[in-house]
Amino acid sequence: MDMDGGRKVFNRLGPSSSSDTGNHNKQQKVCIYWRQGKCTRYPCPYLHSELPSAANGKRAHQGFGAEDNYRGGGGGGLRRSGNYNFNNNNTWGRTQSQQPANNRNTLKKIEKLCNLWAQGSCKFGDNCKYLHQWSTGGCFTLLAPLEGHQQVITGIAMPPGSDKLYTGSQDETVRLWDCQSGQVAGVVNLGVTVGCMLCEGPWVFVGLTNLVKAWNIQTSMELSLNGPVGQVYSLAVGNDLLFAGTQEGTILAWKFNVATNCFEPAASLKGHTLAVVTLVVGGNRMYSGSMDSSIRVWNLESLQCLQTLSGHTDVVMSVLCWDQFLLSASLDKTVKIWAATESGNLEVTYTHTEEHGLLTLCGMHDSEAKPVLLCSLNDNTIRAYDLPSFSERGKIFSKKEVRAMQIGPGGLFFTGDGTGQVRVWKWSEPTTVQ
Repeated sequence: MDMDGGRKVFNRLGPSSSSDTGNHNKQQKVCIYWRQGKCTRYPCPYLHSELPSAANGKRAHQGFGAEDNYRGGGGGGLRRSGNYNFNNNNTWGRTQSQQPANNRNTLKKIEKLCNLWAQGSCKFGDNCKYLHQWSTGGCFTLLAPLEGHQQVITGIAMPPGSDKLYTGSQDETVRLWDCQSGQVAGVVNLGVTVGCMLCEGPWVFVGLTNLVKAWNIQTSMELSLNGPVGQVYSLAVGNDLLFAGTQEGTILAWKFNVATNCFEPAASLKGHTLAVVTLVVGGNRMYSGSMDSSIRVWNLESLQCLQTLSGHTDVVMSVLCWDQFLLSASLDKTVKIWAATESGNLEVTYTHTEEHGLLTLCGMHDSEAKPVLLCSLNDNTIRAYDLPSFSERGKIFSKKEVRAMQIGPGGLFFTGDGTGQVRVWKWSEPTTVQ
């Protein structure tokens, strides 16, 4: 075990940041080569940012209903709730009142991360036209990068009360990180690709190829749950059952038998025609998103499919329960918000559109306990939005796309990207005006 107890990595601040000051003498025309990511002129006579938003045809962000709690696919979630009596009494499409200026950081949009700076080789310093920092908006602090994985991070889990962070990757390993030193505390070589991870109570579950591993961190018990065919892409727990979404489109369920100290097969839920890549439990329902572009709603008591939601036109990558709403994110570049009609069926009540496909959602609270939605996009960014207004708070940039996010204690959250890097973030404390 490689540990450095004296170096409190998770508690130190990241590097200071600098931002592009802009050039007001540039012609009011956007550089076509910059839009293609190919401009090499310095200085360039044209703008390296879009003109004011009225020119790009996007409408303003709009809001929705009151926040209670949420638990999401892709590693997000605050706590499980039984309050999922969906209704359509919400404020979607209504502009929310603005926060007082002295309590909010002003967002400065900077369009592109400097790739040379990210590689440590930019020579322009503060005069560079591109961003030399890993986030915008002034609301995040990067505490530490955790290096070790060699391929994309597919799962992050932090058991309650544990001082270890668990991360899984397509490099066929799970790494344990000491939360005080930031050093690797152990490496488990599994020999197969890790597709997802989940922690519940003392258990850490790892979705693998044709298998789910279950580790009890209190008793050191290790169990292998057989039955999946192909890669296990998603895991969820509800009604004392463990669910696994598989590559072939089946959702398998197991129930823990205390007498025999093992997980026993309980059910096989069929309906999806392609892989089930995201699962979330809310109240007495489970929601599954699939590569077949549909979402299925399952009753946790009968394990029967109650409804199939077909609003997306591409892979449904992430689903999230938030108060009375179901949120879904897709490669079709939309986040859809679903609410129940009087009949009890879910219908789309609002659609938020991005310029890129979405990979995963994570719901959490900021340092002022305000609800925030983190949306990972396949342009290597994470967008943070206030809820319910859906106004942008800031962005996080990565070298490659972020496919795993997880909430930690005390305002911490973790991201894992396509390079294999895990990052530890913390919500910045709000600035007060004297």
